[in-house]
Parts: sequence; structure tokens; C-alpha cells
Amino acid sequence: MKGNITPTIVLTIICTAAALLLVLAYELTKDRISEQRELKFNESVESLFGECKTTIIDDNFGYDEIQKIAVTSDGKTFIQVIADGYSKDGINILVGIDENGILSGISFISLAETPGLGTKIRDESSFIDKNFIGITEAPDNIDSISGATFSSKGMKNAVEIAMNAYNNNKEAILGG
Repeated sequence: MKGNITPTIVLTIICTAAALLLVLAYELTKDRISEQRELKFNESVESLFGECKTTIIDDNFGYDEIQKIAVTSDGKTFIQVIADGYSKDGINILVGIDENGILSGISFISLAETPGLGTKIRDESSFIDKNFIGITEAPDNIDSISGATFSSKGMKNAVEIAMNAYNNNKEAILGG
């Protein structure tokens, strides 16, 4: 009887210790992770419209994929969207919309798609330029990249979410 209980007790102690170490690691790194996310967001904003001061809108307007919306005093809007490509939540982009409602840039915060295939949506600038730059509404169709169909569709979905959120809530975003 005693021999049957010992492995259970040992396993319980190991699992408890592992859980405590995970909690400790989380507590030690959560502030740094948050700072790095904010830094990457600010770098992406700067890459789209240069250095500018933004105000964060505290609403995602019902879109779970939208992580953050920011607006400048002159009406430029930034919408951070995380969407599925080939990988779940593999596309994390910042969509820049100018004061006239025109999509003027896309910056990648992170991209967890297959290297050499899915990453072509970032690496081939003609894909973004041809399909998204200059639009004022969500695109109906795009020219997908051969070998990166899921990533291309995920990118289209991310841009569609950003443009729909902007167009359907323009007054709230710009007035916010």
C-alpha cells in the first residue's frame, strides 16, 4: 500500500514546484514583456508615419482580433490586428490609415508564419503595395502569393478587420 502512494506524492511535489517556478518566472518577466510590446508598437507607429504622439482608444469595437487602436491629433489612425494565417495568431500587423481614410502603410509587429513561404507576405513588398496600399475599404479579392495562400488570406483578413473597424467606427475613433 505504501509503495503505491509514494509515486503519487513525489509527482505532486514535482508538479507543485514546477507550477511555482512558472508563476515566479511570469512575475519576474511580465513588466519587461509589456515594455517590449509597447516599444515594438511605438517603433511600428514610427515606421508608418514618422515620430508622432498617439492617443490609445480604449475600445476594440467588438473585434476580438484588434489589440490596440491609436490616433494622432491630426487624424492618422493605427490599428493593431492579430489574425490567423497558416499559424494560429501568426500575423500581428499595424495598419496605418491616414487622415483621409486611406490605408497608407502596414508594419509587421511579429510574423509567425513559415519561414520562406508565409513570410513572403512581409518580404515581398509588391504584395502589400499591390493589394492594400491606397484602399479605403476592405479588399474583395487579392492576388495571393504562390505557396503562401493561407498567409495571404490571413493578411487579407487582418486588413479587412482593420478597415471595417475604422470605416464603421470612424467618428468614435477620431473623436476618441
